[in-house]
Amino acid sequence: MVIRAMTVPALAAGSILAFGAAGTGAVPVNAQTSDQTSAPQPPAYGTGELLGIESEFSDPTGMPPGVVNGPCTPPAAHPYPVVLVHGTGANANFSWQTLAPMLADAGYCVFALNYGANQYTADSGDHLFALDSVENSAAELASFVDTVVIPDTGAGQVDVVGHSQGGMMPREFIEHDWNCSSTAITTNAYGEQLCAMLPQLDTTGAGDGATCSSDAQIEGASCVHMLVGLAPSNHGADAYGLVPLFEALFGAYTWTIPEEAGCPACGEQEAGNPFLTALNGPNGSLEATPGVLYYVIESADDEIVTPAPNALNEALGVWPSAFLHGPATQVLNEVLQSQCPTDATEHLGIIYDPVALQDVMAALADNGSSIQALAQPTCPAFVPPVVSG
Repeated sequence: MVIRAMTVPALAAGSILAFGAAGTGAVPVNAQTSDQTSAPQPPAYGTGELLGIESEFSDPTGMPPGVVNGPCTPPAAHPYPVVLVHGTGANANFSWQTLAPMLADAGYCVFALNYGANQYTADSGDHLFALDSVENSAAELASFVDTVVIPDTGAGQVDVVGHSQGGMMPREFIEHDWNCSSTAITTNAYGEQLCAMLPQLDTTGAGDGATCSSDAQIEGASCVHMLVGLAPSNHGADAYGLVPLFEALFGAYTWTIPEEAGCPACGEQEAGNPFLTALNGPNGSLEATPGVLYYVIESADDEIVTPAPNALNEALGVWPSAFLHGPATQVLNEVLQSQCPTDATEHLGIIYDPVALQDVMAALADNGSSIQALAQPTCPAFVPPVVSG
């Protein structure tokens, strides 16, 4: 099952069936200094990923410890329920065996979902999720927030933590209004509920009349206080330059072949895909919706969401695919190796990386309306790639 978790995204990228994005521009420098005194303690090594692997044998559609998905009253210190969103070809039980109990132990109300099922999900024995189109998956997230999280907590907004596609897809939710009335909701063949998408928000962002109050119509931007992305595919991936080359040779077939192969989300995460172009807007104008905070946590060794924020790409002036454009009061892009040079985690291991998880906890501690610098995490002597925690 480790091979499954590794091969799905790796094969997709290698065959130009998966993520891709390239960009140009200056690499942002995080000039902020921390005003926090200490970072959360890292989890003990090996507490999560092996349990995630075991869950692939025992309960791939289940939920990890700490996920409540039911009535929960957020404490004053953590007023925003946390929604965990896994990546392409993964599931919640595999992805959040460490982070979910960390959050629950800290007092958060924790929710998670499996989303994006299609025929390939059924063929895989319900191991592989997040394969359907990103638009449909965002509609599922809208339904989950509107019909589960908000009613069960009474909260007005949520914080979202996502990995890979799960760090990018919620932006599609944020950028739209949704009709979640009983007459508008549809249920697909796999039992997943989808709210009807309404017109895209204008560039002024939140505040066009809809609210996140579990009523018929909700506004994505009003529902989300913060989005924390772990190696999010915000600009897709370019497969080390192969995706742009294939686009030049084969045009839209580069994006449609993955859909025909059973993974629409893979094609939509390729460089230059029309979906990502619309999501990010002209010159990145839609990347950070006003009123929402964005923390991006990425590895310089990311082998899937490329270009990665490493020294070579910085020297070339290449914008890292995971990073977002936006004001410093609203967007923070963090590179793990700038905090801990001994951290060798990459795209697959980042969900269990003790450094990344400290950053997630530090980000979620921000209950305000402006980005706060992340405290310096405790650095392990060494974090291996892939099996990172």
